[in-house]
Amino acid sequence: MLDGISVLDLSVFGPGARCARALADYGAHVVKLGAPGGPQPEFYAYGGGRGMTRIELDLKAEEGKQEFLRLAAEFDVVIESFRPGVVDRLGIGYETVRALNERIVYCSTTGYGQSGPRSQWAGHDIDYLAVGGFLHCSGRDADGVPALPGATVADVAAGGMHAAMSILAALVSGEGAYLDVAVADGVLWMQSLYVDEYLATGVVPGPGHNVLTGRYACYGVYRCRDGGAVAVGAIEPQFFANLCRALGLDEWATKQYEDAAQPELRARLSATLAARDRDEWVAELAAADCCFAPVLTIQEVVDDDQFAARGAFVTAAHPDRGEFVQVGPVLAGGVHE
Repeated sequence: MLDGISVLDLSVFGPGARCARALADYGAHVVKLGAPGGPQPEFYAYGGGRGMTRIELDLKAEEGKQEFLRLAAEFDVVIESFRPGVVDRLGIGYETVRALNERIVYCSTTGYGQSGPRSQWAGHDIDYLAVGGFLHCSGRDADGVPALPGATVADVAAGGMHAAMSILAALVSGEGAYLDVAVADGVLWMQSLYVDEYLATGVVPGPGHNVLTGRYACYGVYRCRDGGAVAVGAIEPQFFANLCRALGLDEWATKQYEDAAQPELRARLSATLAARDRDEWVAELAAADCCFAPVLTIQEVVDDDQFAARGAFVTAAHPDRGEFVQVGPVLAGGVHE
């Protein structure tokens, strides 16, 4: 779908690299520019080696800078993830590139953005989740501390997808643009359900505040006999009624959102699900239409029939590293060719 779109990517880690990967998956020609001998983690962590090429370029040298500007004059998109001000000091900032290419879409991806009191702060995924309210609304460990997320949520969803969406919108406009994409801003947008609720009511959401943050037993994770776990997401009454029927707990179906009933309901669900192994429950409840799923390990994810049917994994190749299997592009339509 992006055939004919060319992208210069200066990023190595994080949202910029995730964004470039997504654009390449949709057909853009992505050229990754890196310092000679610099890190290349994207070949494994970010799906490098398929649909992307790499050029070594020393941007601190005049020759390297001029080569970058020559390329930027012909490309459609530039992605960079330096701290604010660095590209201007290097002589490769937006205004310099725009003077050579008025239609350039120049996307700067940073943790906190080009402005504001945190703009020069260093950070990683967990820091942006912290300041955007995500961790506060997450589950707690035994000491009451917010639990670590199981994925780089901020880099991928709040940063990488935010950047890709902004770039695509700019390309559709047909006009050049400078895009200031901050991961923390993306986390704030992800938390808008809770932030907007607070702004409207003055009530501070948090763990146990509503159905999505653990207030009700119908939405949670439960341990099974063999130590495995299952996720129950039966928010709608019909799904919860189906679950109760399948588990022999019909009398609890009408108490789904009764606050006083939640401790006992949660205990009943816990005891029932703990009486059998995870995969026994999966086999029995798969057809019960009750928003029920196993908690899979990464190994199980790789071997999962559903992802296999969707063509979720592909074989990539790199001239120096040979072939390796990795997560493929997320494309509408399933199996990838």
